[in-house]
Amino acid sequence: MAKVNIVRPGEGEILSSGPQQVRILESGEHTDHRLGFAEITIPPDFPSPLQHRHAQHDEGFYVLAGTFRFTIGEDHYDAGPGTWVIVPTGAPHTFANVSDENAVMLNTFTPDLYVQYFRDFKAMIDSGQPVNAETMKPLWKNYATEISNEYAS
Repeated sequence: MAKVNIVRPGEGEILSSGPQQVRILESGEHTDHRLGFAEITIPPDFPSPLQHRHAQHDEGFYVLAGTFRFTIGEDHYDAGPGTWVIVPTGAPHTFANVSDENAVMLNTFTPDLYVQYFRDFKAMIDSGQPVNAETMKPLWKNYATEISNEYAS
């Protein structure tokens, strides 16, 4: 029999890297690894990820608070509360908090491949490594992700 999982406020695996926080709500353990789900809190003026694309998973973002600016290739879209953004496999993307307050979004990954990435990224930051294109390339390679502002062909 399948077991229902309930994650209440303040529960879940918390991954903090400085002022940014990722709270894993579903690691894939309860979905046969078909879906991972996280709540991401990003403070104002926090550096955005390098623009990248994934080869093995789709990613969804649902904005709960603040305003995120999504960059997809050369295009920019501001997304406030209630906005859903789906980034299919192969689409370049990045995002940044452009509001004066913490911005919060729910983040889905199908399959759950990227849950472990967040753990590995936190370990990289905690070890004191700088975050730049050279340090991210080997990490992202483990998750079929590459730095790019172009759609995969």
